[in-house]
Amino acid sequence: MRKTNSTNSINEEVMLARCGMSYTLSVIGGRWKPAILFTLLKGRMRYNELRKSIDGVSERMLVAQLRELEADGLVSRIIYPEVPPRVEYELTATGKDTAPMLRQMSAWGNRHRAIQQTTPQKKKQLKKAS
Repeated sequence: MRKTNSTNSINEEVMLARCGMSYTLSVIGGRWKPAILFTLLKGRMRYNELRKSIDGVSERMLVAQLRELEADGLVSRIIYPEVPPRVEYELTATGKDTAPMLRQMSAWGNRHRAIQQTTPQKKKQLKKAS
């Protein structure tokens, strides 16, 4: 647990209050949140369907990330009063607002990965072409 009055904590609070990008990254950043949000762009999903759609995520991590996204108002959890209980997740209106940004991030990542995986000569050609 970090001290709330440490220089690092104070600097973080200042950045989150003054910089929209820092705040955005604090809400949607990390390894799994963008993948969860991107997957939920397809529509409402049951928990197991969501878990199977995201390779490598553990149940514990998925639950924790979904709770954080729900607390931040990006994901809503729908519980159906049935036996056995059925739970579904969907993006809220605020969560849906992230769609253009997530798509742009994905496209940029795909382009950048392709450049990084090419030979030095091909990198020069790609840079000249763009």
